[in-house]
Amino acid sequence: MDIFWIKAIIILVIFGLSLFVAMYSTWAERKVAGYMQDRPGPNRAGWGGLLQPLADAGKMFFKEDFIPAQANKWLFIAGPCLAMLTALLSSAVIPFGDTLRIDGQEIQVQGIEVNIGILWVFGIVSLGVYGVMVGGWASNNKFSLLGAIRAASQNISYELALGLSLIAVIMMTGSLSVRDIVNSQHGGGWNILFQPLGFVIFLTCAFAECNRTPFDLPECEAELIGGYHTEYSSMKLGFYLFAEYVNMFVSSCVVSALYFGGFNYPFMDKVAEALGNDATGHNIATAIGFFAFFAKALFFVFFFMWVRWTLPRFRYDQLMNLGWKSLIPLSILNIIVTGIGLMFNLRWFSWVAVGIIVAVVAIQAATKPKAARGILEAAPVR
Repeated sequence: MDIFWIKAIIILVIFGLSLFVAMYSTWAERKVAGYMQDRPGPNRAGWGGLLQPLADAGKMFFKEDFIPAQANKWLFIAGPCLAMLTALLSSAVIPFGDTLRIDGQEIQVQGIEVNIGILWVFGIVSLGVYGVMVGGWASNNKFSLLGAIRAASQNISYELALGLSLIAVIMMTGSLSVRDIVNSQHGGGWNILFQPLGFVIFLTCAFAECNRTPFDLPECEAELIGGYHTEYSSMKLGFYLFAEYVNMFVSSCVVSALYFGGFNYPFMDKVAEALGNDATGHNIATAIGFFAFFAKALFFVFFFMWVRWTLPRFRYDQLMNLGWKSLIPLSILNIIVTGIGLMFNLRWFSWVAVGIIVAVVAIQAATKPKAARGILEAAPVR
């Protein structure tokens, strides 16, 4: 078979997989919510509600497609399309597996392999905010505009910490290629063991970039009705909602690739040796690695849902303070500590940054009660 058609099939499979996971994430989220709130969740359409996403898609498709009279029609349509397009493009450089051997050729289980894969992800993620901004502005609605402004300022703020958190991983790997970062974790330990602080910062920023609770201020129902998609209906609203779940899946894949070994798993070499080095054994080993990667990504999808039903929403000033006053300084501290460790060939040295943070928090916890008690004792009795 021609390598062009093989790559085309792989790209279509990745595309379909992203859509399938996003579709059933809507069902899984309501099931997780139901479990945490002691209720069954969707259970009418199909066994256990498994046909509910199809019913929702039909409902969205046949709803009235309404465009406000004073809205900018073409930009109003372009907003959700742009949000969906950028969400799907992000997964192009993620290596879902090792390689397949077909007709004597080695074919990577990946949409495209570029040596600046991380920059590709950041570029596409940065473009994603335009879909929200365009839709919120074109709606000619003050609530939509406020939601769009919130989304823009939030994404810009957290993209800085997101990028800085990854610099430490790039320093340790020496490459911007996502596949190279995944391969560097084979046999030498996953990056979560050497970059715990970077992982926490990256995951927190991923929540903010996806507009997920507790960072869902751009669509805060209590304040902005529905935020940037208040005026949307039918499949345009469906595109915005669907793009959020695609972004959530892609973010889970990126976290799994950068910090949890990607398609690498324990005893991988022994499994490959047992299967043999012929084409069939190699392809089976690649399939096992693919399912291992998929399981890691699904765990983080569940974690996104778990946090939604556990933590309350931040106030907007708290959200901005966390990004600018906490995460960015911590990212810079992590870069400095990682650089010092690399000078002396100590990969684990970033744990020193964790120790510094724990010490600072412990000192603050010990001194604040004393300071508060001193203020109370000094206050005059009336």
